[in-house]
Amino acid sequence: MNLYDETQMLLNQYGLKAKKKFGQNFLINEEVINSIIEKSEITKNDVVLEIGPGLGTLTKALLKSAKKVIAVEIDEDMVDILNKRFDEPNLEIINEDVLKLDLNEITKKEGKLKVVANLPYYITTPIVMKLLESEYDIASITVMVQKEVGERLCSGGNSKDSGAISIAVDYYSNSKIIIDVPKQNFLPSPEVDSVVIKLDILDKPRVELVNKKKFFNLVKAAFSQRRKTINNSLSSGDYSKEDINNALEKLKINPKLRAEDLTINEFANISNTLEEIK
Repeated sequence: MNLYDETQMLLNQYGLKAKKKFGQNFLINEEVINSIIEKSEITKNDVVLEIGPGLGTLTKALLKSAKKVIAVEIDEDMVDILNKRFDEPNLEIINEDVLKLDLNEITKKEGKLKVVANLPYYITTPIVMKLLESEYDIASITVMVQKEVGERLCSGGNSKDSGAISIAVDYYSNSKIIIDVPKQNFLPSPEVDSVVIKLDILDKPRVELVNKKKFFNLVKAAFSQRRKTINNSLSSGDYSKEDINNALEKLKINPKLRAEDLTINEFANISNTLEEIK
């Protein structure tokens, strides 16, 4: 039985439909599933955190490859199906909103995790940022996301696709798009295509910062007014226009550049210089 038929059968068996409020789009291509398993580099030594397992299509493949799978699912109907489908000793199912879950409790018990998930589009960014900013003991994050979002997450700096989140991802990880997934690979089919991205978490952040909070405030200020030149957009944050111009002059950075023109190193140098001269 192919995955399309299996997915339809399960939904019919339990009298369910994909729920828009949870952003449910079920993956129905086995080749994509196999590629995710392969490129996420899951081994029998790994504990995997799966977010939003849904009907358990990816869960089934993960259970064969990992030491243990911890599946976090917010939808009680899906949890019911997962409990009935699987009786494996290496599966733990948690009925919870992952944004409210203290993952430190899991990492204290299980050690370093690898995250693998088909993320709901509407909540991709909050989940990725929670995983990164909370600095949990995570080795890698391999997730399915909307194509446009994936391109932004993995763009780093100095790119037309860059945003504040691109700099944040670059600060914590090496990122890349590993699989293109057209929309017809889902049931129901979404309106846009997807990609699978992989974030390999760095042992230490990419740049050294004098003040991490103000660095990210600076980045957010720059991208919140991305059409403005940096001498104008950066002064809307924690620093005066005079300090901004002094820092840019000291670093020999053109004040007429825009946020998307800067690398993470240049943002870090600006932030650190501003802390020194204030």
